[in-house]
Amino acid sequence: IQQTHNQRERSFFTPINGRAGGRVGGGRPTSKVVCVYFLEGRCNRNPCRFAHTESSSLLLSNPKLAKKSPPSYNRLKNNLWVSSGSEDRIPHVRNRENPGYTGPKNSSSASSTVSDESGDKSTSKKTTLKNVCCHWLLGNCVRGDECRFLHSWFCGEGLTMLAKLEGHEKAVSGIALPLRSDKLLSGSRDGTVRLWDCNTGQCASVINLGAGVGSLICEGPWVFTGMPNVVKAWNIESLAEFSLDGPVGEVYSMVVANEMLFAGAQDGNILVWKGSPNTQNPFQLATSLRGHTRPVTCLAVWELDTLEPVMTLNDHTNAPMSLLCWDQFLLSCSLDHTIKVWFATGGGNVEAAYTHKEDHGVLALAGLNDPDGKPVLIGACNDNTVHLYELPSFMERGRIFSKHEVRVIEIGPDNLFFTGDGAGMLGVWKLLAKPS
Repeated sequence: IQQTHNQRERSFFTPINGRAGGRVGGGRPTSKVVCVYFLEGRCNRNPCRFAHTESSSLLLSNPKLAKKSPPSYNRLKNNLWVSSGSEDRIPHVRNRENPGYTGPKNSSSASSTVSDESGDKSTSKKTTLKNVCCHWLLGNCVRGDECRFLHSWFCGEGLTMLAKLEGHEKAVSGIALPLRSDKLLSGSRDGTVRLWDCNTGQCASVINLGAGVGSLICEGPWVFTGMPNVVKAWNIESLAEFSLDGPVGEVYSMVVANEMLFAGAQDGNILVWKGSPNTQNPFQLATSLRGHTRPVTCLAVWELDTLEPVMTLNDHTNAPMSLLCWDQFLLSCSLDHTIKVWFATGGGNVEAAYTHKEDHGVLALAGLNDPDGKPVLIGACNDNTVHLYELPSFMERGRIFSKHEVRVIEIGPDNLFFTGDGAGMLGVWKLLAKPS
């Protein structure tokens, strides 16, 4: 290994034919284009594959540099994001916080029109490539307006970003909107629940739970937080608090239906609590649904007659991450890079009517109707993008870009929806009517 390393050092740094190649560090440049960072006096590559010279012949080889030398670039600063660790929701999810990860690559493609902040379409410009600039996401793109990649958190029509809410130090694991409240709640792996003022966007309160939150939902005035080996119940009107024991390991998913609380745990069991008039403990453990052998990552309620297993759907080849009951259909997404649409046949079976393929695993699903009443499916992929699809065609309507993978999507009133990512950032979005 050391010998190979020394050979590489000689091949990169040893002058060729006794000449240094016109740049610091030796070796000839592999490109005849002059280095724009060298012209600005701030190239830190040694060696650099571009020429470190002000020769007119090399400048003329690059038409952009021939027009203006040296070029001027506007460095964009972006202070919206916080850098912090990201924990995997379950072992199947690849950790994007490894040392070699430098952000999303310029690989996603979607049509877009980028307008100025005033929304004036007369000053809008078409991007030559419909990919987000990964350097801009990290806050260090030096090309400014001359960058051929998108400098925007989203692309597409009929979508707008209202706010970015920062405060959590680790991945957002749940978002909830309590009934008759002007507060937005978010739970995180950093062991806190934050209350956000919906009018100002400011954090009104921070509740430290002492352990990472695996899931968070609300039903009426009740807020439920899933934590290791326990579910915390909190009434925001009476301020009553209860601890529901029984889960083994992390609680990854919860849902409320028919006055029952269902919680999917790390050991594969689903615990069921029924509401009780007992004021000392209004939640009584009713049963435990067994059958899964791995963590229960998502729950959706369709029928609750017997609380007995009816059938098993095996079409996914990797861990399902989210379920969505919509109209007469069940939608599921998985780390196997697919979204499946299921329907009940006349014989009582459930079959996959359609499979939509993605380039990456899908982590979360949500759905809402736009102001024109058209159904729009929202799917978050683990390549740090969120896709918006028109149903039933699955035609892509827009795309949201993020610095980290979005793990939670929550639907709000008035065509609002919320996203929470692996770094603790919350996004507030509004779905608009699609221009005719």
